[in-house]
Amino acid sequence: MPAVQVLIPCYNYAQYLEACVDSALTQTGVEVRVLVIDDCSTDNTPEVCARLAQRDPRVRYLRHAQNKGHIATYNEGIGLSEGDYFVLLSADDLLVPGALGRATALMEAHPAVGFVYGTPITLYDAEAREPRVGEASWTVWEGRDWIEKMCRTGKNFIDSPETVMRLSLQRQLVGYNPALPHSGDMELWIRAAAVAKVGHVNGTDQAYYRVHGASMQRTVHSGVLFDLEGRRLAFESAFQREAADLPGAVQLLSMARRSLAVLALRHARGALDRGELTPEALQACCDFAVAVAPAIASSRQWRRLQRAAHKTPGPLHDVVSRARRFSRRVEDHLAWRRWYATGCF
Repeated sequence: MPAVQVLIPCYNYAQYLEACVDSALTQTGVEVRVLVIDDCSTDNTPEVCARLAQRDPRVRYLRHAQNKGHIATYNEGIGLSEGDYFVLLSADDLLVPGALGRATALMEAHPAVGFVYGTPITLYDAEAREPRVGEASWTVWEGRDWIEKMCRTGKNFIDSPETVMRLSLQRQLVGYNPALPHSGDMELWIRAAAVAKVGHVNGTDQAYYRVHGASMQRTVHSGVLFDLEGRRLAFESAFQREAADLPGAVQLLSMARRSLAVLALRHARGALDRGELTPEALQACCDFAVAVAPAIASSRQWRRLQRAAHKTPGPLHDVVSRARRFSRRVEDHLAWRRWYATGCF
């Protein structure tokens, strides 16, 4: 059976850790090995880890004497990993039954595929909906085609726990970039796609991605412009490395920058329609858009935003704003449906 190394970095997530480890150990069709690295937690993570390692010999446990941060912990775990495939699973996330078997089956059948992802279920509380685990199908993209889709939208298609990568490719890429604490995963996917094909498992769910108030995405890494800036850094770093050798790399990066600028203007227009756009927020969005893609200042989106922001609301303002908000919700829902079905926006 394919050997899969599951790396679980943990910092003060003892309450989630046992369920996370169990979701990996109960995978079928693969030989699972679990490595838990405790990044000097201050809760009862050491006790939980010791119990898990004693209960099952497939579980290894390491503890840092000092906190090293998540990127250093990821890269340390990669260096200690063994097997054919690699999964990075945050301690507050979960794998769906059969997820690793489905992902590795795709890569066993398609040796040119470097990594596989699927659909995650967003888990907001303890009550999770039942995953789709019916008959699955596959999609395989040429790496450049997949990267172009990402550049065209400016979005990251992957949360993380739903991804399985060949360990050899993970090591070839030399792990995660320490300079990108917010978007190192996105940069890694782009670099991997620059040298390998990309696979997607259709029709089933592959993981649970937990969202809660203590998660890093809700504390350290929050805010729309913060997120867009992280994506910009991910694109630019990837196109300075493996993606630099792609045909049309300069045009792809330019496309990504413009997409990010459009997303910043779209965010500003949405806030304006909701009556939540302050002059400072408008300036910040415009500054980001122009810095990323200077030509955006001559675009139709830019002109419309500027006119709307400086125009005195008329008698039909509320009606028009509600119509735009509805149209935006429909557009977002259709984009989500595309991603849910295909893995791409």
